[in-house]
Amino acid sequence: MNCIDLPPRVARPAIENLEGSRIRQVAESNIGRDDVIPLWFGEPDLPTPDFIKQAARDALSDDHVFYAQNRGIPPLRETIATYLTDLIGCPIDINRVTVSASGMAAIMLVSQALVDAGDNVLIVGPLWPNCAGTVEVMGGEARAVPLKPDENGVWHLDMNDIVAACDDRTRAIYVNSPGNPTGWVMERDQQLELLNFARERGVYVVSDEVYMRLTYDRPIAPSFLDIATPDDQVIIVNSFSKSWSMTGWRLGWLTHPPVLGSIFSKLNEFNIASPTTFVQHAGVVAMRDGEPFIIEMVERYRRNRDLVFQRLGAMPKVTLARPEGAFYAFFAVDGMSDSVAYAKELIAETGVGMAPGRAFGEFGEGWMRLCFAAEAATLSMALDRLEPALS
Repeated sequence: MNCIDLPPRVARPAIENLEGSRIRQVAESNIGRDDVIPLWFGEPDLPTPDFIKQAARDALSDDHVFYAQNRGIPPLRETIATYLTDLIGCPIDINRVTVSASGMAAIMLVSQALVDAGDNVLIVGPLWPNCAGTVEVMGGEARAVPLKPDENGVWHLDMNDIVAACDDRTRAIYVNSPGNPTGWVMERDQQLELLNFARERGVYVVSDEVYMRLTYDRPIAPSFLDIATPDDQVIIVNSFSKSWSMTGWRLGWLTHPPVLGSIFSKLNEFNIASPTTFVQHAGVVAMRDGEPFIIEMVERYRRNRDLVFQRLGAMPKVTLARPEGAFYAFFAVDGMSDSVAYAKELIAETGVGMAPGRAFGEFGEGWMRLCFAAEAATLSMALDRLEPALS
């Protein structure tokens, strides 16, 4: 057989072999059904506040509709730097900030910058699967490192597992705190331990902090920005999606060593040229004026979390720890071995849609994720329906 006879290759094998979302496997045939309570996707149920939408209208009226700088408009980069400086208490310079077209795009930029074929990135999970997917797109290995639950369902990271998984092809260690789906929060002492290990090995720490404002026992979650020097190999991923209820706007940012500024500028140029201009102007207003909204939203989620923990955690088949951050209840179910099949069964039996734990990697199997960013009455109805199945 000569090369002319070979069937055409549709795409690179790394792309063709990417797994589709197991959450969508569960949700797609049920989206739009009036009898289903959809708690499967991870986004706020509140619409974007009016003052942010008005800012976008104003930006359009002011003709902010042209190309912008690759790294983001200076007013937004300055606003982000000031916001982080005030929030963290450590000075963050504008040259460490690059705006991206969503948190997901920011994660992809990081993998494009760091990962070559044959490299690996340690992914601490259970974790939202798209993070590992960006590594695989680049031909790298997403090497799973487990968070481990105790008998009460409280998640912990054992640093010995990080050490064991790291080798001479490891480029980065990816952590998400507060975590999706677990609600795990990485404490300061373990962040220091991980940072010191990464310094010794010469690898990056990539810290996904998109839920940093959604914490329930402190104003913000610990951030690597508190402990890293500007030149440390530490990259922080963040987004407007969760804290400002802007999932559909597609706006995020990276905080990184200054040396990476030109790299991310090039990558933004080749991917998108620049994030949408008028959306960036709305981002300035969201970050500048949005603190009352965040405080109100977090209190709402706190009440929802306590309701779900009290009721779901009391069901006999369920093991559930009170999540410290984010807006998910991640719970184990006695006797359940195939979470995708079980999620489909629950929809058929109860009309409640949830995400299967296997969607978050191999360490999520045996668990289910319920998003409690919903009206309290909706959550109560869902829990009423679930109680017979989980008792």
